[in-house]
Amino acid sequence: MGTAERRGAPDGGTTGVSAPVASGAPEVPGRGIPATGPDTRAREGQPEHRPLWREEPARRPRLPDPVRTAAVRAVLVVAVTLISAMVAFLCTMAESWLAFPMVLASVAGTVVATWGVLDVWVTRQVWNQRHGVVSVPSSTARAMRRERRRARRQTRAAERGQERIGRRGGRTGQLSHP
Repeated sequence: MGTAERRGAPDGGTTGVSAPVASGAPEVPGRGIPATGPDTRAREGQPEHRPLWREEPARRPRLPDPVRTAAVRAVLVVAVTLISAMVAFLCTMAESWLAFPMVLASVAGTVVATWGVLDVWVTRQVWNQRHGVVSVPSSTARAMRRERRRARRQTRAAERGQERIGRRGGRTGQLSHP
């Protein structure tokens, strides 16, 4: 079991994995692990080790799945295009027969890479239009969804009211009993 597994989580809780403690063996303060062996400085007054890093919340929310997929695809296509352009350049400098096919591949790759980047942009715009811009609290898409929900609730309530009137019995069009 490694040191990272024995240490507590950054929020002060434990990770769920604990080391077995022999009965009567002193423990390292705040760790729950035995302080046996040559390295027992933590209980002799020296401070505990600080964690190597501190978890911070993300600045921006995660991209939606379709947008992220399009972005990964675009990055891969751009990377392959850059590699083929570099190979075309090096083949041209070496006066190799492979230079011309690699130049053609680079041109085709540039067209496909441009399509990939535009695909990311269009996918993001479509996602925002369909699902609303979640980064702005006063989003117009969110307000429109709220209004549609309210209208649906009102129509359902009106339909339920009509059903109740029909279930009461009596003749159609009769408002009260004689």
